[in-house]
This record gives sequence, structure tokens and C-alpha cells, in this order.
Amino acid sequence: MRAITGTTRVYGILADPIYHVKTPEVMNALFARAGVEGVLVPFHVAPDGLAAAVEGLRRMHNFGGFIATVPHKTAMLDLCDEVSPDARGVGAVNCVRRDPDGRMIGTMLDGLGFVAALRASGEDPAGKRVCLAGAGGAASAIAFALAGAGIAHLTVVNRTPARTDGLLARLAAAHPGLSLATDPGGGAHDILVNGTSLGMRADDPLPLDPALLASRPFVAEAIMEPEITPLLAAAEAAGCRVQRGRPMLDCQIALMAQHMGALQPQALNEGAAR
Repeated sequence: MRAITGTTRVYGILADPIYHVKTPEVMNALFARAGVEGVLVPFHVAPDGLAAAVEGLRRMHNFGGFIATVPHKTAMLDLCDEVSPDARGVGAVNCVRRDPDGRMIGTMLDGLGFVAALRASGEDPAGKRVCLAGAGGAASAIAFALAGAGIAHLTVVNRTPARTDGLLARLAAAHPGLSLATDPGGGAHDILVNGTSLGMRADDPLPLDPALLASRPFVAEAIMEPEITPLLAAAEAAGCRVQRGRPMLDCQIALMAQHMGALQPQALNEGAAR
């Protein structure tokens, strides 16, 4: 562990709860490999304190940026001074850079990390039929990235109809050729994805109907803690191939560091070669 000094650049991750986050250990390991004089620490911030927390971080001159996770991704859209087109389309922000003048610049990287993890697992989403649980920040990012990766069909299952309708409308506008639905019983799916927080607690219900596992789709999680969620346990019991939540983080961690200004692409390559 590198010593933290008066010249150390500080970064953070904002969440509620915070106990489950894996980002600090992964990001700090990346900083060490790349020779970055920085540290990423967890901040437990409740929704009613988010705006005040962001305003405080804005005024810290040695603060470089932060990662926003559950439940702050959607709210962060209106707390940033500027957001990327991807974040605007998704309707959520998960990574924010603090510029030297205090401006907060947000983007959304969850979906890119998820699709990269799928491909690393040998599951190319192009041409596939996908059923996605959720329509919040992470789920919306995954939906847009899957659409951009060339899936043939997307079914969105979510408890809030208005949020689902909003996501489908944005997807239809951005990808007019994509087949969209809300009824998971309309046909077999090649890939099932949990983009909700259901599964973080042992007594959570499954985010998707277990009957969908009968055709043995590939099942992927966005949750990292626990490592095996009830959905993944049920999928493995049904003989499905699965992808845990951690690869999604691993595949976007360098992109987050680059957006926050902690890392240049060449620095990552040099650090990996050490």
C-alpha cells in the first residue's frame, strides 16, 4: 500500500449502502500498477445528502472525481455541470470528473463494461435475444450498450411501468430497428441479465421468473456482492452458463480512471507491462 501524503490525489465512490462495493480495491490496485499517486476511498452517502456531498467534493482542490453507484446514478444526471451524450441517452451517470475549476463532468460506463465482460466470457451479444431485469441507471446503461452491440431483441422487465416506458422510448429513438417488449413470455431468450439490486440480500425475490431458465440461457449479473446471487445459484442449478458481477467492474475500471483524469491510456499499458 502506497503512503498517502499531502500530494496524493483523492477519488471516491458514493453509494448507499457502501459495504458491498469492490471498486476501491480494484481501482487502488490499478493505481499501484500504473504508478498513480492517488487513492480511491468509499463514501457512504444517503440520497437525501447526495447534493450536499457533491457540493462539498466540488470545493476540495485535491479531489479528482468519483464513481456513483446504487442508488445515485439517476440523480447524478442533474447534479453534474456537464454530461456525455451516452449518459444523457441512458438517463444516468456513474463516473464523474472534477475539473480544476470545480465543474463536475459526468459519463456512463456501466454498459460498456458489461458488454466487454460478456465478450470476454465468449458470449457475443450480436444477434441475440436478451431479457433484462431493471430500468434504472445500471440497467439502462446495459440496455443501450447491448443495443449498440447489435442484439436482435430486448425484453425489459421492471416493477415501475413509467420507468420502463421511458427506457423503451429512448431505446426506440436511438435504435429504431431494435425489437422491444415487456413480456418475457413472448419467446425464448439467449441471455438473461439482472440489472437491479435484487439479490444483494438473502431474502430478496428473484429479479426474473425462474421459468425463463428452462431453455438454459446465458445468465449475467450486475451485482458483485454476494458473488453468487440467488439468480446465479438458480441458473447454475438449471445448467446455465453464468457471468458474475465482478467482470463488469474489471472491464470498465480503466475507463473510469481515464475519465476521472487519473490515468492516460498509455499509462495503463506501461503499468501492465511492469
